Amino acid sequence: MIALPEYYFRIRDNGAAVFRVDVEDRHRRIDMQQIAVVHTNRGDFKPYGDHVLTAADETVILDWIAARKTLQARRELEDLHRTIEQLNLTAHWAQTHASDADLEAVTDDLLLAMHDLRSVLVRKKSDRLAKPD
Repeated sequence: MIALPEYYFRIRDNGAAVFRVDVEDRHRRIDMQQIAVVHTNRGDFKPYGDHVLTAADETVILDWIAARKTLQARRELEDLHRTIEQLNLTAHWAQTHASDADLEAVTDDLLLAMHDLRSVLVRKKSDRLAKPD
């Protein structure tokens, strides 16, 4: 039989439900008991229902929170790099493939989104430059 982890984290928006995995059932069924709820945006967790968390449970949960935040930060940066690539591909599409109707359908939305992004980036850069080292 495949060795399963002792804990399972069911990802959800801004966190996870934490389950303890048990395969000791005489019918070899997998039993998952929810033991906690994690809030990654706040970096905390709480026991689920009447469950009392052990020190081992808390350690595993805290390690998972740290790993999850690292993964999300890496993915966010990767998404931004993909956005830069997508903007380049969009410029190429607009210049080489887009029909007048295609451009009419997206130009205003693209210009507003790019203006908004540019405004934020310029303001943030100005704030960074104005800060004393």
